Amino acid sequence: MNISLDEHHLTNSERAEIKSLLERAPIGQSELEQMWYLMDLVWDDYNCDNQKLNWNQISEFYSHPVWLLNGLFIEQDNVSMQHRYVISDWVIKNRVKRVVDYGGGFGTLARLIAEKDSKTIVDIYEPHPSRFGLKRASEFSNINMIDKLTSGYDAMLSTDVLEHVPDPLVDFSFMINSVNVGGHLIIANCFFPVIKCHLPQNFHFRFTFNIFARMMGLEVCGVLDGSHATLFKKTKEKQLNWKLIRATEFISKCLFSIVQPLISLLRPIKRLFSKSQRGS
Repeated sequence: MNISLDEHHLTNSERAEIKSLLERAPIGQSELEQMWYLMDLVWDDYNCDNQKLNWNQISEFYSHPVWLLNGLFIEQDNVSMQHRYVISDWVIKNRVKRVVDYGGGFGTLARLIAEKDSKTIVDIYEPHPSRFGLKRASEFSNINMIDKLTSGYDAMLSTDVLEHVPDPLVDFSFMINSVNVGGHLIIANCFFPVIKCHLPQNFHFRFTFNIFARMMGLEVCGVLDGSHATLFKKTKEKQLNWKLIRATEFISKCLFSIVQPLISLLRPIKRLFSKSQRGS
């Protein structure tokens, strides 16, 4: 991986740890695939299992320097940064005064927003903050690292978080509760098995997440153009019917268990059809 370690906030220890990780990266893969490989490698180093969840081991995994490397990779990857530029531009364009980045511990998105408008207050809610993230955030008077989610936000941001948590709907409800009526949520999910820390029990949400958003009182505004995130608007305070939500979740899981094998079966047939169409 061609990752620059010139960032002056890195300690000598952090540089050494990252260099050690980079030496384990396979040759002949894209940098993104190498990043995924290293994350899976560390996951296995801690004997983590995405079927039998041991949260002591998983917490150690999320505190590992591989996440520091992942943050550096994001800031040097054009596609990843393009997504974050789009989200930060939306925040500034819509004159959001108070925003929280849920699970945004490395702080890239928060810093982009803080740099563009010093009057916008940005909170970063992160259960596993790194020394690096804390140091970078401390340089901005309008960025706060918080360990407890509050309310009264005009916007909530969450990029690639919910696929990692054991109960996405509970976390999603916390996100919604923190936002004012009329406020927005910008959420990017990856309910796919690209890395081992994406929990398979959540993959069914790739088809039904927006259904649950509507059940929880949100308007689905659509994909934020130029990014991998979806824009939601909180239209009202809603008393959640958890019995109905859990029943719908059960149906979603059942349908996914039926549909997913069919998709896997049809995928090679689709590839063959596409090849024949190109050749005709």
